[in-house]
Amino acid sequence: MTDLIRESANDIVALLKAGEITPLDCLAALEGRIAQVDKAVNALPTLCFERARDHALALMKNPVAERGPLAGLPVPIKDLNDVAGVRSTQGSPIFANHVPAKSDILVENLEAQGGIVYAMSNTPEFGAGANTFNEVFGRTLNPWNLSRSAAGSSGGAAAALATGMAWIAHGSDMGGSLRNPASFCGVVGMRPSPGRVAMSVYGKIDGTLGVDGPMARNVEDLALLFDAMVGANPADPLSLPREDVSYLAQTRTGPKPKRVAFSRDLGITPVDREVATIVEKAALKLQDVGVIVEEAHPDFREAHECFQVLRALSFATGLKTLYENHRDKLKPDVIWNVEKGLKLTGAEIARAEMQRGVMFARAREFFSRYDLILCPATIVAPFPVEQRYVTECDGHKFSNYVEWLAIVYAFTNVASPAISIPAGFTSENLPVGLQIAAPCRGEGRLLAAAKLMEDILGLGRITPIDPRSSA
Repeated sequence: MTDLIRESANDIVALLKAGEITPLDCLAALEGRIAQVDKAVNALPTLCFERARDHALALMKNPVAERGPLAGLPVPIKDLNDVAGVRSTQGSPIFANHVPAKSDILVENLEAQGGIVYAMSNTPEFGAGANTFNEVFGRTLNPWNLSRSAAGSSGGAAAALATGMAWIAHGSDMGGSLRNPASFCGVVGMRPSPGRVAMSVYGKIDGTLGVDGPMARNVEDLALLFDAMVGANPADPLSLPREDVSYLAQTRTGPKPKRVAFSRDLGITPVDREVATIVEKAALKLQDVGVIVEEAHPDFREAHECFQVLRALSFATGLKTLYENHRDKLKPDVIWNVEKGLKLTGAEIARAEMQRGVMFARAREFFSRYDLILCPATIVAPFPVEQRYVTECDGHKFSNYVEWLAIVYAFTNVASPAISIPAGFTSENLPVGLQIAAPCRGEGRLLAAAKLMEDILGLGRITPIDPRSSA
């Protein structure tokens, strides 16, 4: 069973469909691996193997051909999404003992596609902040160096993937919450276009800043999970129907890009020089296979103001009642974001919405000239885990806990799908992620290019690792 841990998700699914292994074998392998290594990183604080085995046994009553595309492949769910009968905390003391009776849409969809939920992955409180820690379960540590952050907010998912405690993992992203931890942990994470993955509606019915998305150890495995996540659902008015061709097929057979842009900083943020150099060196390797690479980026001048206003509005909309009734249990960063949102004027909100529309139009025009844009996924390498967030970079001091994430939230603003894949390592042997972004609903071309880059760089098999050797 230990050999299964090192196999790709696609290989595991092939074995499941061939009847060479069962979902119970997969669960046994994961349970053993978690017992070995999770104490070192604290990635999966809530386990539900009894529920998972019951689900596996029910699934195995069906013929293999009727078990869905995941065929019984286990998947952890980020602890922001409810799983029926499983402790689902949002990383908050307010919900420390919450056990929902009903699962989120995303969980129901994944289980209908043959996924088996066996764990909840750690996240900061309500997903706020790009460092995974909370008062319920504590910190998640970076498997490459246990003194460093795994980033966030999908830090538990990324650390689980990097250490072989998951083949695929669910994550979510507003200000880089899929892409940051993928970068820090040497795995792959993609923020899809809004609407690709149906989500339960709890607050703003037409919110497009936050999305659910896939994470994995390589691009093809990510595409496998993405195929199981996408599709329309009447409970989500923004959800989109599936495309005619699977994303896994597009990943494997999609066209090579002809012309791409590269930017060290998108013109809006400082970037650590070593990180920028590693990413630029990786991006320029596309020239070796005939792709034109030019230094350029869209005009993102309004990115900071726009994102921070609309993010604050989202926090105020979603957390106002909890703020009023449980303010003493919320972390300072969440309180700051909610209060900022509650103080917004109509004029400020209108300005931010107009800014977003202008940036979206500029990005669409930019992508008429370039197939894709490549840049760093994070502006720094993994930082000390005790540090709540990045306060300074290359001499620039950030004004709040969100500003250092501009290189990822720029693409959130313009509804672009964006992926982080491993680009290389720093002199301290810490992973650095390359971010690739495409025009809205351009996931097919994005995944094909990410697979091409992964093949060029030769980093698709750098995980899983044993975090105990990093202590």
